[in-house]
Amino acid sequence: MYAIIKTGGKQYKVAAGEAVYVEKLDVDAGEKVTFDEVVLVGGEGTTKVGAPTLDGASVVGTVEKQGREKKVVTYKYKPKKHQHQKKGHRQPYTKVVIDSINA
Repeated sequence: MYAIIKTGGKQYKVAAGEAVYVEKLDVDAGEKVTFDEVVLVGGEGTTKVGAPTLDGASVVGTVEKQGREKKVVTYKYKPKKHQHQKKGHRQPYTKVVIDSINA
């Protein structure tokens, strides 16, 4: 069984027992988190599609850790103008292990 959930402005395909990296959630490691915006639930021969979300469906997961991705470096350069700009960015994430899909 799998589901498609919405969180952090993105959609993720998840299954029970799977780890997924989502946009940073304000939850401590070890706590449970519930995703109520379920777009689709499929598997076992049946598929339920929401319009836009399914009523009464939810996905429960446990937060494993909070972290930051590898640094992405941007560099802007304008020739003959002695102008350059170097910036680095590390996007924060939350690693969630999916416990169950309730449809």
